[in-house]
Amino acid sequence: MTTQEILQKVNAAKYRMMAAGEAEKTDALMKMADALEQAEDQILKANREDLAAAEGIIAPVMMDRLRLNEERIHGMAKGIRDVALLPDPVGKVLSEWVRPNGLKLQKVQVPMGVIAIIYESRPNVTSDAASLAIKAGSACVLRSGKEAHRSAEAITNAMKTGLKSSSLPEDALFLVEDVSRASSTELMKAHGQIDLLIPRGGKNLIRACVENAIVPVLETGTGICHIYADRTADREKAVKIIENAKCSRPSVCNAAEVLLLQKEAAGALFPEVYRALHCLRGFEEQPAVTFYADAEDLKALQESLRQDGRFTEKDLDGLQEAAPDAFDTEYLDYKMTVGIVDDVEEAVRHINAHSTGHSESILTKDKEAAAYFTKNVDSACVYVNASTRFTDGGEFGFGAEMGISTQKLHARGPLGLNELCTYKYVITGEGQIR
Repeated sequence: MTTQEILQKVNAAKYRMMAAGEAEKTDALMKMADALEQAEDQILKANREDLAAAEGIIAPVMMDRLRLNEERIHGMAKGIRDVALLPDPVGKVLSEWVRPNGLKLQKVQVPMGVIAIIYESRPNVTSDAASLAIKAGSACVLRSGKEAHRSAEAITNAMKTGLKSSSLPEDALFLVEDVSRASSTELMKAHGQIDLLIPRGGKNLIRACVENAIVPVLETGTGICHIYADRTADREKAVKIIENAKCSRPSVCNAAEVLLLQKEAAGALFPEVYRALHCLRGFEEQPAVTFYADAEDLKALQESLRQDGRFTEKDLDGLQEAAPDAFDTEYLDYKMTVGIVDDVEEAVRHINAHSTGHSESILTKDKEAAAYFTKNVDSACVYVNASTRFTDGGEFGFGAEMGISTQKLHARGPLGLNELCTYKYVITGEGQIR
């Protein structure tokens, strides 16, 4: 089926979706989750084919994003069920008031209509995006990257089987069959057929949509996420937070890419961070983190390791001189840029200059420093003494997410059900004329 044929079918189904009640949508999503689990063998077979085709072409950390197993499939089904049980966002009265002439005004949350999502090599996005769009009362068009297309197709087919057994139209959900750039361009240019386009992937995909789309785009940004540790930070907690933010899953956008250390903290804290993230992980045959710093900071950090006494010269191999663009690099790998700053004000200036506006964290016991940081850092999510890895729709209690918005209109941060709706005004009168 061509992309244009898909758009015609999904637009024919959208008004039925927009009128669907909460019970209908919940029932459909539960059946989609059941069908997903029942198709586990087919999905895993398709995923093995995707993995085999991508071997040697994409990086190991990206292979992890692509890989499915029984646990991840059950997690996807659970995500659909979690979304199904969330309160229906459609019809929510956001505000209401009465004018002096007696007119009653209500601002009411309503579906978008048709939501299209272009994404790359994460098959789980297929189920997250579809479930959120359907619960938000919209029809959904998915366009997967070619590396994950077989997996996405198997997942979509299973969900459509669930939809078919419900009262909602099967045509409310489609996966674009064409994996060439032409199909992405078609979606970007589908004025009047797509109400909202969401790119979810790397900076090149996002830039292409922002620069070329003539349909409304909700920009999900890349994640150059920062952690700033000041001299009052609890050393033991700081090391655990930094390791979690960098190592728990480095290939995702909420992983930390930059560590900023207050000058007074660097000498004592960096050796502990380096030992945990580079030396001990390497000893335990886990991927070790390589750190990068500019020439001046590199000397200071190397000296802190030498003075510590636990490190040989060979151990220092994991601390290297940074490339000129290191502070503007999203590694998505076991790599991290380190910088030394004088105080929280310099940390904030650095973050606002280099951040992509995603997630930043301060590690401190100083309440004034924490207040300054949260007030002045201009990012979607700002943490105090916690890992940036919590920037996630599920962790925020949204059930799932469509992505992380780093723009300011119309949504910011994890995109849950409310962010996938728009609103209209309903005005009730008793014969008033102007």
